Amino acid sequence: MTWTMNSCFVTLAILFLWRVEEMAEACSCSPAHPQQAFCNSDVVIRAKVVGGQEVEAGNDVYGNPIKRIKYDIKQIKMFKGPTQYIDAIYTGPSSAVCGVTFDTNAKKEYLITGKLETDGTMHVTLCDLIEVWDSLTDTQTKSLTQRYETGCDCKITRCTSIPCMISSPAECLWTDWVIEKKVYGEQAKHFACIKRSDDSCAWYRGSAPPKKDFLDIEDP
Repeated sequence: MTWTMNSCFVTLAILFLWRVEEMAEACSCSPAHPQQAFCNSDVVIRAKVVGGQEVEAGNDVYGNPIKRIKYDIKQIKMFKGPTQYIDAIYTGPSSAVCGVTFDTNAKKEYLITGKLETDGTMHVTLCDLIEVWDSLTDTQTKSLTQRYETGCDCKITRCTSIPCMISSPAECLWTDWVIEKKVYGEQAKHFACIKRSDDSCAWYRGSAPPKKDFLDIEDP
């Protein structure tokens, strides 16, 4: 009897650990430079969140209802996306499944990036770039309309340890972590990776859109 109980306990423990690991893996994503987040997203908007409620979004393969949180939003500006106005975004019901939690008092403005589903709805996860608008730098807000899109053909390679290097001229090396020991440092806050006239890519920081050809890390 003791062996049976112990066996059941071990089995339950294994199942529990497997479930925890599964949930952790379900929301695993690598940090992305804001430009990468912009380029990889279907929709990039500035918006206020004015309400939220749990809704059902069909059933899973076992027939269980799929829960989603629907946030009603007031779109202020669209930087990238469809022609139609976005009035709601959908996300998972908890952070364990990459769900995002927003303040719904309409006092905060957010930069929200996400995916556009075939039915025209916008979905967001913890892996998307979502920031309170007032926390963005001037360079980041300008880059949403002037710079990021021009560098979407460039590749940003994140350096996590020394030595690190690029594999082609069309790459920019993202070194915030090794230099500042933070994910979002100077390069994330103040630089964009832009394609130059010779099809190579380089970091650019400037108050005006880059010239046709520019020096690396130019700051006029």
